[in-house]
Amino acid sequence: MTAEYKVHGSVAVITLANPPVNGLGLATRQGIVDGLGRANADPAVTSIVITGAGGAFSGGADIKEFGTDKSLQEPNLLSVIAAIENSAKPVVAAMHTVAMGGGLELALGCHYRVAAPGCSIALPEVKLGLIPGAGGTQRLPRVIGVEAALNLIVSGEPVKSELIGSVPGQKLFDKLVASPEALAAEALAFAQSVAEVRPLPLVRNLPCKHPEGDAYFQFARNMVKGMAKNYPAPAKCVDAVEAATKRKFADGMLFEREIFINLMWTPESRALRHLFMAERAASKIPDVPSDTPKREIKSVAVIGAGTMGGGISMNFLNAGIPVKILEAKQEALDRGVATIKKNYEAQVKKGKLKEDKYAQRMALLTTTLDYADLKDADLVIEAVFEELGVKEAVFKQLDAVMKPGAILASNTSTLDVDKIAAFTKRPEDVVGMHFFSPANVMKLLEVVRGAKTSKDVLATVMAIGKKIKKTSVVSGVCDGFIGNRMIEQYSRQAGFLLDEGATPQQVDRAVEKFGFAMGPFRMGDLAGNDIGWAIRKRRAVERADMKYSRTADKLCELGRFGQKTGAGWYDYQAGKRDAIPSDLVNKMIEDHRKELGITPRKISDEEIVERLVFALVNEGAHILEDGIASKSGDIDMVYLTGYGFPIYRGGPMHYASEVGLFNVVQAMDRFAKNPNDDAQFWKPAPLLAKLAAEGKAFA
Repeated sequence: MTAEYKVHGSVAVITLANPPVNGLGLATRQGIVDGLGRANADPAVTSIVITGAGGAFSGGADIKEFGTDKSLQEPNLLSVIAAIENSAKPVVAAMHTVAMGGGLELALGCHYRVAAPGCSIALPEVKLGLIPGAGGTQRLPRVIGVEAALNLIVSGEPVKSELIGSVPGQKLFDKLVASPEALAAEALAFAQSVAEVRPLPLVRNLPCKHPEGDAYFQFARNMVKGMAKNYPAPAKCVDAVEAATKRKFADGMLFEREIFINLMWTPESRALRHLFMAERAASKIPDVPSDTPKREIKSVAVIGAGTMGGGISMNFLNAGIPVKILEAKQEALDRGVATIKKNYEAQVKKGKLKEDKYAQRMALLTTTLDYADLKDADLVIEAVFEELGVKEAVFKQLDAVMKPGAILASNTSTLDVDKIAAFTKRPEDVVGMHFFSPANVMKLLEVVRGAKTSKDVLATVMAIGKKIKKTSVVSGVCDGFIGNRMIEQYSRQAGFLLDEGATPQQVDRAVEKFGFAMGPFRMGDLAGNDIGWAIRKRRAVERADMKYSRTADKLCELGRFGQKTGAGWYDYQAGKRDAIPSDLVNKMIEDHRKELGITPRKISDEEIVERLVFALVNEGAHILEDGIASKSGDIDMVYLTGYGFPIYRGGPMHYASEVGLFNVVQAMDRFAKNPNDDAQFWKPAPLLAKLAAEGKAFA
């Protein structure tokens, strides 16, 4: 039962009861219509209230029905709203906590609306590449004005009910009650007070005009075009709201629905809906139930006060969790604390952080030079140099001093978490927590599950990741985990492209035009080219069969490690981050080609993008086969939140499915024939080959 029906005196109350946010699934929609029918057939009932149980009025569509036929089955939301409007007895929406998307459209279809303070009001469909599809673009401008409605629809961001309720002339709320606790009684009283009012008011009958008309909507289009060039939905929001001002209501509704359906089929909307679902699915671990007991994390220790250690610490300070940082020398501690202060002070200066919040966060930070001072921490994260011997020394110390039940985490980006766990007598308490730089900014957290990591440790770390506002993705143990294992193949292809005739700037430009935040060579300069150099040196011992371009090694031999040295693939001016093409580097690449006996050829942007992206896809398929990632959506989340893959393309695995896996395999067969590439790598992963042969996609 997802919609409960009760009668209180002369008022029938229909309560949406589909947790967690009372999504408007088929059963809920049917329950509303059934309740309306019962109330209208009962002579003792004179008015009707619709509200939501628990922590929401309604969050809109039921995500469990996304992409299924159930979302379209009758009664669909349009039919439910029509039933409300056609009710012979007044229907009052009692709104609280959350009224978003279809939930807000449902309320707009009611004859009256009573709201509690603190209720988040939003039409967030644009974030899924859509526009509201059940009258939101036609009704909202009629109750809060065209400009306010368009701003809310285009941004998709929530606004509190009391803010809307304070605007003179707004007609969204007929009454704003004093407190959430008063809502039920006030809604019943209000419903009784309007029981005899006729005709019943309908939002659809309200006027909708803008005094500036065409000029305003042209201005709005120009603004939206500049801000959302890769997303079609925001511009369509403008079209739909303009229709509300120029067409009859019924015609505007048809226009809205036509836009909604057309947007559903765009690759951008499919990508955004995939992202929405994949982000929620990432927190679900197949063999770790949601009710797994979690350990209490009241305090955190961080080993290392460098760039990563400081950034990691800020995440916990921001969440109100005390942090103690350990370093080997006082000077290193002082530098680390100074950097944290500098970062916070920059936020204060920009108005993003209040002075009192800054003071509160810094008050939670303490430092030490002695491992014994960490003994009471519930979670300790090491962020020291990426070398197994250094990690061994740290974890043996931690094993000796940390209390029983403390979680011991490593921020390693590539090293074997099982080997690190073996340095302790408590491998079940050891886990990888791979933050991405800058750790206080980047959303991704790779949670690396060791062979002996206990389920409660995994559940706890996923929960703490959510608390510090990270997108946490579970990875198994392998060299590089999910993200860096894949980026190695991407970087190898970038190197081969240089050998064959491309320049760093051409490769970066092609990839950035595709939508990446940064091309591979600019990314290398930012991260430090010496990091990749160290990995390649290790690879030369461990994987002598793996082919690399030598160009990146030659760059590092010149001491060009990137922005930190003022020179990498590009030249940099002091105090600036602008990447300036380097004649020296381009000459070095040309000379290297001559040494290899390669005649440079013209390489298209399309080939550049395909080789780089499909290299990610093929390695991603191997990762799925190996059980390092449990689902393709997890790989997409890693690349969308940690590596700058364009969001509107949905991640490498989703993008490959959009292109068609058959087409991906065909392209890989072409690349395998290139004598300067790695033919063995371009052999499709068995999973990829199987799905392509069956005409299937990554799901």
